[in-house]
Amino acid sequence: MNTLLNNYDAIEKLILQENLKIVTVDFHTELDVMLILLNTKAVLHQRLSAYPVLANADKKSLSDFQIIANGTGIHWPLLDADLSLKGFLQDELRSVISPKDRSEVL
Repeated sequence: MNTLLNNYDAIEKLILQENLKIVTVDFHTELDVMLILLNTKAVLHQRLSAYPVLANADKKSLSDFQIIANGTGIHWPLLDADLSLKGFLQDELRSVISPKDRSEVL
């Protein structure tokens, strides 16, 4: 067993074990959508409005991004903003397991 992995949470372990990396990002501001393409060909969907700094940015600032941290993060130099693959995966998991409307649970 790799003792290095014992220091990580489940999502971090998944990223490391599956060697997940962000390849590119695509924006559809008119749809309030940011698409994150992974090296596994998986596509993560995020709402731009969930990230106020991105939601209020112009197209030039949005398209000027860098993949950082060995493919596990994105940096927008013009916006001084950073987002992580771990955060995207947490959001995706949350959207799958949590009802959109909490009243459905009651």
